[in-house]
Amino acid sequence: MSFVTRRALSTLIPPKIASPKAIGAAPDALRMQRVVSFYEKLPRGAAPEIKGKGLLGRYQAKYFGKNASAQPIVHALLFLIGIGYAQNYYFHLRHHKNNAH
Repeated sequence: MSFVTRRALSTLIPPKIASPKAIGAAPDALRMQRVVSFYEKLPRGAAPEIKGKGLLGRYQAKYFGKNASAQPIVHALLFLIGIGYAQNYYFHLRHHKNNAH
């Protein structure tokens, strides 16, 4: 097994907190109690769903959350078309609006 594979697997396996020697030993009992109390305080169950705040947060929750869709691509295209038309109007079309001879 290569070093990279061993390193990748070692991150998946939690550290050995309780060894067979420490289970019945009195000096380590306090340490084990701290470890147990730490794990008791961790939240259980699924994480609560995060609500979107602000305009961008609500947009992400609507289109990128559980009901993901291609609608943001359509919105981006419409935005770019609008910006392109505004630039064309400002730099070119406004000069020709009343010159219909």
